[in-house]
Amino acid sequence: MALQTPMTVPLPSLGSSPSSSAPSWGPPYLLYLGDAHDELAIKTARGLAFWRPQWCLGQFRGPNCQARLDLPELGFAAARAAGVNTMVVGIANAGGVMSEQTVSDVVAALEAGLNIASGLHQRLDSAPRIAETAARTGRVLFDARRFPHKIPVGNGKRRSGRRLLTVGTDCSVGKMYTTLALEREFRQRGVTADFRATGQTGILIAGAGVPIDALIADFISGGAEWVTPARTDDGWDLIEGQGSLFNPSFAGVSLGLLHGSQPDALVLCHEPQRPHIRGLPHYAVPDLKICLEANLRSARLTQPDVIPVGIALNTSKLTGPAAIEACKAAEDALGLPCQDPVSMGVSRIADYLFSCFAS
Repeated sequence: MALQTPMTVPLPSLGSSPSSSAPSWGPPYLLYLGDAHDELAIKTARGLAFWRPQWCLGQFRGPNCQARLDLPELGFAAARAAGVNTMVVGIANAGGVMSEQTVSDVVAALEAGLNIASGLHQRLDSAPRIAETAARTGRVLFDARRFPHKIPVGNGKRRSGRRLLTVGTDCSVGKMYTTLALEREFRQRGVTADFRATGQTGILIAGAGVPIDALIADFISGGAEWVTPARTDDGWDLIEGQGSLFNPSFAGVSLGLLHGSQPDALVLCHEPQRPHIRGLPHYAVPDLKICLEANLRSARLTQPDVIPVGIALNTSKLTGPAAIEACKAAEDALGLPCQDPVSMGVSRIADYLFSCFAS
C-alpha cells in the first residue's frame, strides 16, 4: 500500500517505494500513545486514526496513559502478527523529545519486527539503543521532521495558482483538520485540490510535505514556497497552517508560512472557551477580529489581494446547541461563514470561497 495522497502538482514522496524489495515503512500502523497525559498529547495518533482509519490496526498505551483511541489494544508482537508494518510514535510534547520509556518501547517494537515512524523533533537514531537495534534487525526508522531536500530562502516572487492557508488563534485548534476537510469538500465538488502538509501528522497522512517547524528560521518562507509550487491547472493548494501569530512560542513559524504561501484566501481556526494560549497561562487567547486582521496584514507582504473566506471552530468540548451558538457569534463578529469542520463540514465556507473567486 503506497503512502500517498494523489497530488496534481507532485512533491517528493517521503515513503519508500512499495515495489522495493528492501524493508519500507508505511501502513498498516500501530499507533503508540505511550504515557500521554491528555488528549492533546496524542494529536498525531488521533489525526491518523481520523483521516486514515483503514491504515490503523491498533493502539499501544502505557500503564499511565490518560488518553485513548477507539482501536484495539495491541502489544508489539501481537501487532506484528496482525499484519502491522510500522509503529507510529503518535505523541506530541513540548520539545518533541523521547522519554526513556519511549526509547525502551521503540526498541521492543523493533525487536518484534516493526518499522518505526515518528513525528517528534528528536530523531529516532539519536538514541543509541534505537539506532543499534534498527541496524541489527534491519528495520526502518523514519522521522517526519527530518527533511532531506535543500531549500533556498524565500524570495516572495509571485507565482501562478490559487492557494488557501489555515491560520489560528493558537496552536492545536484544528488547522490540519480544517485543511483536510476543505480538500475533501473541494474534491467532492470536482474541484482539483491538494492538501499541502507542513507538520508531522499531516506529512504522515499525505506522504509528502515539509516539516516547517524543523527548518532553520531563515528557510521557513522558502519551505512554504517549496511545498506550494506554481500551478496552472486552475486547482487549489490547501496549506496546513502552524502555530499562531499570537503564540509567543511559535509565531515565527506562522509568519514564515504567511509570507511563503502567498495565500489568496485565509480560514481562521479557533477553539471556543480555551482559557489561555496553550501552555502559557499568562497569555490570553486573542479576539477573533484582531487575530484575523493581524494575519491579513502579514499575508499582504507577498499577496496584497488576500481575503478571509471563513472561520473554523473546534467545538468538540461544546454541546450541540452551544456549538451552533458559538458559530453564530463568530459569524456575527466577522461577517464570514463559520462551521466546525468535523461535526458540521465546510460546505458553507466552500460556497463563500467559490463565490469570491468565481471567474
